[in-house]
Order: sequence, then C-alpha cells, then structure tokens
Amino acid sequence: MVRILTEFDTCQKFINEINADPDFSDLMIQTKEQMESSLKHALSSQDQIPLGVFSGSAMTGLFVFLVVKEDRYIEMLVGLSREPDAYEEIADWLQTHCSGYQVDFVFNPRNRAIRPMLQKRGAAFFPEQMKMVLTESTVFIDSAGIEPLSEQYRDQYIAMHSTDGYWTGDKVANALDIFHVFLAVDDGSVVGYIDVTRNNEENEPFDLLVKEDSRRHGWGRKLLAKAIEANRPKGMMLIVDVDNAPAIALYRSMGFSYDPEPVNQLATWMIA
Repeated sequence: MVRILTEFDTCQKFINEINADPDFSDLMIQTKEQMESSLKHALSSQDQIPLGVFSGSAMTGLFVFLVVKEDRYIEMLVGLSREPDAYEEIADWLQTHCSGYQVDFVFNPRNRAIRPMLQKRGAAFFPEQMKMVLTESTVFIDSAGIEPLSEQYRDQYIAMHSTDGYWTGDKVANALDIFHVFLAVDDGSVVGYIDVTRNNEENEPFDLLVKEDSRRHGWGRKLLAKAIEANRPKGMMLIVDVDNAPAIALYRSMGFSYDPEPVNQLATWMIA
C-alpha cells in the first residue's frame, strides 16, 4: 500500500537502516543538511510528494518526488527500499496518478531492487556517476572574459543552455537566488557558461558547457575558477559521469579529488 506521509519522525529507524546498507543507501542524503533539505522540506513544499510504501504496518519503502505539473516532469529526490515489490508499487502509483509525465530516477548504482522495475517499463539508463570534492586551493587563473549573467547576454545563454533536465536556461535565469551563473564571453558572443548552486555549505557546479568550436581554449578552467572564487569560503562538490575523462581531468587539475566508486545513476521513464 502507498500512502502520502505527513511526518518522518516515525520513519527514522527505517531511513537509518536502509542508509546503513551500501547496496541500497541513498548517497545524496547522508548528511544532516541533506536530510533536512531532502526530507523535511518535502512536508511543507507544494511541489514535492513524500510517499511511504507499507506491507501491513511495516514500512518497505520511502520516497520523495518533485512534481512539476506545468512541465509534466517528476524527479525522485529520495528513494529508500530494499524490496523490488516496493518499487513496483511506487511505479504503479505513478502510472495511475501521473500518466504522460517524464520521471527521472537518480539511484544508487548498486541497488539491484530498482533495476527490474525500470527495465520492465523501458526506462533509458544513463552512465554511472561519481562524486568529486574540492580539497585543494586552486592556483590563480586569469578570469578575463568571464562575466555574471546579465540581461545583455540572457537570450544567448538561454539559447545555448542544455535542455536535458528540469533546470533549463530560462528556469535557472529566473532562480538567481538559488544559482550563481557565469558566462564565457568572446568578442560579444557567449561561448560557455557555468551554473553553480549558492545556498548550501557544500555547493555544486550544476551545469558546465563550452561550445564545441570554443573548446581547448581554457574557457572551462576559467568558468570553474570563477565559480570556486565566488563560492568561498563554502565547500564544493560535483557529480560527473565515470566515463567523462576530459571533465574528470579538468576537475582534478582544479583541486577536486574523488573516489572512483560510482555514487549514482540516472534512468528516465516516460509514463505512457
């Protein structure tokens, strides 16, 4: 049975038990800050739905979904369960209540319970990702040509921005209370950008892109250096595909270190 949750206090034992299991833990809610933002915020947010899956009185799954109705988009913010049946039940609930939506599942790559449900429904799987953390101070890098987002370059930024996920260019440009945005500007043209979160103790470069014909000219390093500078004295982390060797090399050269063990994977399900 799937129920909408109104509190998490009675779920804490379940959360701790699943998070203690490296094969099923949600690696993005390990700290107290992550727990606060991912769980407790869901109880008061109008665009998040906290759901529990129960077998009798026993909880078998706990989930939080971001639901953006106007875009018919859903993202799993929290997914905790060891039981394949719990994932099946939550998928059936989504099928019933959210027909026609795109659902993005970000999950622990070791989680063997969720995969059969996603494969059964024809979800598209993306490369595994790993976490990198800024651990060293970067040397001075000339930031000439790097500018904060302004109205002058807004349209160019939005036009070149990635559209793969929820945070498209127009959405980020309207959420500058959440993001710092810096642009690489070459002779009046935007050739790259970086979006980086700004309100956490450990912020994240959320999206970094340089136009193909402007690569190998140092723009990526300049953008990342500017983001690091603007973020001080807070910490910084990022998530990168394990097979993206050029990006990993860039981040390592800028003072990021990593454990090569993947921390998450993305799968996208289009609900018929």
